[in-house]
Amino acid sequence: MTHRGSRVLHIGSLSRVEGEGSLHLRLDDGEITEARLNIYEPPRFFEAFLRGRGHAEPPDITSRVCGICPVAYQMSACAAIENACGITVDPGVAQLRRLLYCGEWIESQTLHVHLLHAPDFLGCDSAIELARTQRAHVERGLRLKRAGNAVMELLGGRAIHPVNVRIGGFYRVPSVTELQPLAEQLRQAQDDAWETVRWVAGFDFPEAETDADFLALAEPDAYAIESGTPTVLRLDGTSTAFPVVDFPARVREVQVPHSTALHSRLDGRRHLTGCLARFAISGRRLSPTARQAALAAGLGDPADGAVCRNPYRSILVRAVEVVYAVEEALRIIDSYAPPPRPYTEVPPVAGTGHGATEAPRGLLYHRYVLDADGTVTDAQLVPPTAQNQGAIEDDLVRAARDAVERNDADDAALTELCERVIRNHDPCISCSTHFLDLTVERSPRARENRHA
Repeated sequence: MTHRGSRVLHIGSLSRVEGEGSLHLRLDDGEITEARLNIYEPPRFFEAFLRGRGHAEPPDITSRVCGICPVAYQMSACAAIENACGITVDPGVAQLRRLLYCGEWIESQTLHVHLLHAPDFLGCDSAIELARTQRAHVERGLRLKRAGNAVMELLGGRAIHPVNVRIGGFYRVPSVTELQPLAEQLRQAQDDAWETVRWVAGFDFPEAETDADFLALAEPDAYAIESGTPTVLRLDGTSTAFPVVDFPARVREVQVPHSTALHSRLDGRRHLTGCLARFAISGRRLSPTARQAALAAGLGDPADGAVCRNPYRSILVRAVEVVYAVEEALRIIDSYAPPPRPYTEVPPVAGTGHGATEAPRGLLYHRYVLDADGTVTDAQLVPPTAQNQGAIEDDLVRAARDAVERNDADDAALTELCERVIRNHDPCISCSTHFLDLTVERSPRARENRHA
């Protein structure tokens, strides 16, 4: 049986991720025998058309990969190019980069929490319906998003595809006076972020658990955002780290027939990157206020190594990360002194550079090979969702199998369930996809049983 894009499958609650995709489920005699996350958006060839460009161009070019997380692409590109050229930016510039990235975390995580994910828990078909029934919560989310956008506009020149970022730093840095109105807006955002934690803590969460390995960056003294060391947390609780230069050897990409997005494996195993991984690996590095928010959300004490493996509860972790990002932005502003220069010159050097940062949806890796005059001869971009697709498909199989066992497996119910499972991960497959056309194949005997 095939059900395609009816209104129920294609209204506002689904316009929460970018791109185009579908899900193919196969049921044989009540068993889920196949689940394919079909990404059919045309390939965009960013890695190909980066070749032949100058070494200063990747931050501007790659920011166009996504309109929601352009800073992530800019920061990973800068990190990789600067790594290839042996350049370290001034500490003050590094802090401004972290502040800019906090702005992206605030606006992106807030967008997902309030407009894209919350409707699933509140019986709403769309964010528009949620605004009718719980207007105050949506308005709070929009205020928070405006605060994040304001950070990006001031430091980046504009909120979408910022233009003030360059390798080595920024074209221009703000004055102390320019940051003060931003601080006032962020202080209001602190209250809104805490209210968001209290709100989502009251949701009902289905029982679920992912058994994928976690992968996230880790810093010794801070919650990793714009830099860090790739760290793996296995299901048995063991943790190992490896240098970012080893990322291509540890995380292998493969093409699958049903997707224009590559699938990835970490040491040959399924893995998950994103907020659940960050919280598990670096939760103890959250600020005291953010750790209190985690406790208030029912996530446990990060200082004691609390781990959340329920993807439905990812909305709680995102809300806690907004609390952290707002507080971290205020900390940087309060201690800000303009750096002596807005950028460090980055002369071209022949070599290979690797960079990774934490996009809102997870670890984003870039690699560039440069020749002596700085021309990019090869490029590799590994976005979070390319790494997460295997874990998402496994979540889909588990959820669908449980639904079948509960005798709750008609096509409409399966479609709604699978969309929820996908949205737990806020996938970004262009960096993202627009879900969902659902194809369900049933064996002849299963069809006979359904019509008996």
